[in-house]
Amino acid sequence: MMSDRVLGLFALLMAGGMAALASGYAAPFEYEPVGPRAFPLLLALCMAACGAWMFARPGRQEAFARGTPLRNIALCGSAIVIYALLFQLLGFIVATALMSLPVGRIFGGSWRQSAATGIGMGVVLFVLFDKLLDVVLPAGVLKPVLTMVGL
Repeated sequence: MMSDRVLGLFALLMAGGMAALASGYAAPFEYEPVGPRAFPLLLALCMAACGAWMFARPGRQEAFARGTPLRNIALCGSAIVIYALLFQLLGFIVATALMSLPVGRIFGGSWRQSAATGIGMGVVLFVLFDKLLDVVLPAGVLKPVLTMVGL
């Protein structure tokens, strides 16, 4: 449908902007092996891939399962802004899980699917970036638990 293509094009443009802005990130001193560019560039790559798929895919499927496209775009945007505001306070895992709930529901997932995906993404991406790539992510409210389990 046309709204899918518009959203896909918008995602491609936003990913390009994110990549352009992130390419200039540099730390005054190197404290991480991959530097501060890795996370935003990986997100931009994922956003570009999803945007390209939405723009080019055949068929007449709707991009969103519930609600109107503009309302859903606004809800997704709001979820991302709230995610950014709560990121430091709650930590990466909790903020990611909470952001995934409304976004998952908008895209047609059940409460259980959205919660499981959010928690899974939060834990897996935290371990991937914070432990394997040495990109420091905030632990937030889970710091005592993560320390206890050795993360």
